[in-house]
Amino acid sequence: MTLRRPVPAQPPADLYGKRRRDRTIRVVDAIAETRLRWSSLINRRDRAGRVDDRRLGLTVIERRVEAQDTDVVGLLLAAPDGRELPAWRPGAHLDLELPSGRLRQYSLCGDPADRHAYRIAVRRIPDGGGGSLEVHEALGIGARVMVRGPRNAFPFVLPGYGSDSARLHFVAGGIGITPILPMMRMADRLGVDWSMVYTGRSRDTIPFLDEVESFGGRVAVRTDDAYGLPTAADLLGEIGPDTSVYCCGPVPMTAAIAAAVREMPGVELHSERFSAPPVLDGKPFTIELARTGEVVEVPADRSALEQVLTLRPDAAYSCRQGFCRTCRVRVLAGEVEHRDTVLTPDERADGDMLICVSRCGGERLVLDL
Repeated sequence: MTLRRPVPAQPPADLYGKRRRDRTIRVVDAIAETRLRWSSLINRRDRAGRVDDRRLGLTVIERRVEAQDTDVVGLLLAAPDGRELPAWRPGAHLDLELPSGRLRQYSLCGDPADRHAYRIAVRRIPDGGGGSLEVHEALGIGARVMVRGPRNAFPFVLPGYGSDSARLHFVAGGIGITPILPMMRMADRLGVDWSMVYTGRSRDTIPFLDEVESFGGRVAVRTDDAYGLPTAADLLGEIGPDTSVYCCGPVPMTAAIAAAVREMPGVELHSERFSAPPVLDGKPFTIELARTGEVVEVPADRSALEQVLTLRPDAAYSCRQGFCRTCRVRVLAGEVEHRDTVLTPDERADGDMLICVSRCGGERLVLDL
């Protein structure tokens, strides 16, 4: 997602989830939400209103461990015949169709100038739904995989090329370095003034450390085991007005930075997170799977997708944030409380729903599953 000074509704003021309420901030949040919906639509849909679903069959031509703890693996993907691949820009990602049928999104972290290979990196997450484990265990050198994209929900805008800012500041947490790396390279290649803070649990756990530190004094590496948990001030440093901040990492980190940036006039914030947002103001409801009659209860603090996965672990999903459309299902009965950013009014009227974020406006939904 990309906005100018975007902030989620009622964001935490610090890393520990303390919230503030303010009338002016609510107005800013409403504007930010409008910008988010527009940005999502123009980045996810073509002029005819169709989602870009082009599929490419690629081969894993290189595989290497990218973090000292061995939990991050990098894959280089190329066409079997060596042909040029579709162009992409920093911030873009691929949708991987894994052998099991799971669909997962991974940021491109290579060089956009290389038109013959795509690079992604995946952290092993034992309880993350199986996608990362499958990449680690099933995608060796020579493996074939179908991909969709590239797509870009985190576009990078350089100062002087569409941004009013004069300089850039990057913040990456752990595997959040993947979309940031191409941005850093482009900024450095074009002589833009920039700085960066890279954070994680320890030096052993953060990937691409050698590549990041090759940029020298522009980069500060700050690990929890050496410095303690960082505050937003630690991650933002001495940035001033006319700065664009690009941030990617865990939800508490991005939320804390968003809360800090809202107090900084003249600072733009562009961010992406790799995990689902917390459910706010949720109410419990029931889902019935129409094709089998199975019923599952959705608690107030859980998503419909999470509960559907308990019955259908192979159900398609990807972003878990309401913009990629992978989890779209047809609602056969019940009132939907739409919380996504991409479905059109016509699609909603036709009964479409993104179960990763949207909920029931009543007590029960019947889904065509």
